Amino acid sequence: MSGAAVAAFSGTAVAAAPQTAAEPALPEVAERSLSDLSHALETGQVTSEQLVRAYLARIAAMDRKGPGLRSIIAVNPQALAEAKALDAERKAGHVRGPLHGIPIVIKDNIELAGPLPTTAGSLALKDNVTNRDAPVVALLRKAGAIVIAKTNLSEWANIRSTNSMSGWSAVGGLVRNPYALDRTSCGSSSGTGAAVAASFAAAGLGTETDGSVTCPSSMNGLVGLKPTIGLVSRTHIVPISHSQDTAGPMGRDVRDVAMLFSAMVGSDPADPATKDADAHRADYAAGLSADALKGVRIAVMRPDMPDALKSRFDAQLEMLKAAGATLVDVERPKTEGMGDAEFDVLKMELKSDLNKYLASTPAAVKTRTLADLIAFDKAHADQEMPYFGQEIFTMAEKTGGVEDPAYEGARETSRTLAATAIDTMLKTAKATIIVAPTYGMPWLSDTVYGDQFSGPSSSGLPAISGYPHLTVPMGLVKGLPVGLSFIGRPYSEAKLLDAGYAYEQKANARVAPGYAASANSGPALDGFDR
Repeated sequence: MSGAAVAAFSGTAVAAAPQTAAEPALPEVAERSLSDLSHALETGQVTSEQLVRAYLARIAAMDRKGPGLRSIIAVNPQALAEAKALDAERKAGHVRGPLHGIPIVIKDNIELAGPLPTTAGSLALKDNVTNRDAPVVALLRKAGAIVIAKTNLSEWANIRSTNSMSGWSAVGGLVRNPYALDRTSCGSSSGTGAAVAASFAAAGLGTETDGSVTCPSSMNGLVGLKPTIGLVSRTHIVPISHSQDTAGPMGRDVRDVAMLFSAMVGSDPADPATKDADAHRADYAAGLSADALKGVRIAVMRPDMPDALKSRFDAQLEMLKAAGATLVDVERPKTEGMGDAEFDVLKMELKSDLNKYLASTPAAVKTRTLADLIAFDKAHADQEMPYFGQEIFTMAEKTGGVEDPAYEGARETSRTLAATAIDTMLKTAKATIIVAPTYGMPWLSDTVYGDQFSGPSSSGLPAISGYPHLTVPMGLVKGLPVGLSFIGRPYSEAKLLDAGYAYEQKANARVAPGYAASANSGPALDGFDR
């Protein structure tokens, strides 16, 4: 999309939001937690309208200007009106709960009722104005949250190419990491990661198929939760894989993520995987305790990693011990064939699931099938494929979708190997939680070679099995954020959040972003020892 088109798409709504000379000073929102803002609203220190104006002013000053994070695809032109209505509700004595009037952002593959399209970062969906809320968004709005903006992402949630550059989309450009602007924000929830880290909202939603919540959370200094598959509806979210896709909350601390997650859980008749979700609705923030790790047995995975990351990880294990946990080292079981089987599943489910979604879009959307998308990208290659191609799209189109004879076997192989690996490690250690480094450090964004993954990755086993996965900041390594993963059995979100909170209180490891031009600055790294 051209610069002019981007301005028309997002800039006009931002420009209308900042205060006028007659208005009072906007509240400070940088680094303020969701729970802090909820208390400020409850006690009358701020209004929702003031918060929305403050966040929109910050977006206007920093997203396309200033450090130029490019984390926002479009701001919601209805956000101020929603804030005023929620302020009026509060004044009348009706408060929906702790999220009442809280501004959040959502990834632009999640539908939002109103005038904004849901693009998944692709120009093929620039007219995808569905005028419907995804059920997960409807739940959050019912709880009082205000969606102030839709965030940039790795186009098509990073499933288009084998050589992609995380955080880039034709609609939004390249998301930049607020800790070092030349580094990746990972993906595919790149924009949510950068936007929340930069305090463009109190918290946000990403989506994950394999690592797309946990990786950008880790690499943007955030807490991120990939829930058990079936707790959060996927309806009206641009899909990759019905067996692995889920939305997940991202925030600056564990309590914020728990508060957001509490409003997201719920059964949806249109998503059969969620039939039991209502039974798991709870206030996941209510029981958080700094003592939650006392007497807890934890299985520790120690993958190969750079020495600097290993040193950081070892220090966090000592924090877990100091918080009362018993640590037991485990070997990750062999899972030969799991990755290949997962890739086959993703290609086949992508074809079937995306074709079904595209068929539900408005008539203005002319790409009605995956084959249409492939043709669109070829016809608009200068805009859609300036850096990488669509190899995975092409491979997916050649499959038979979920009717392919190879589908059931591939899905059973990948899921069984992943679930058995987690179950075996927990059983061996007599533990309820596995910990490991979430990912390595953010790599340089590279338009020539694409993503240069290095270091460990903990997303695969929980993603493929459908088990929950929480990442919590464990500080900086060479000036760059890294995360500590907490992985458990299905529906163990409360245990993971409790453990992550207790660790967080002991370690106090998160460092706010500094918007450095580069992490490769020698003496500028001095003092980044947390």
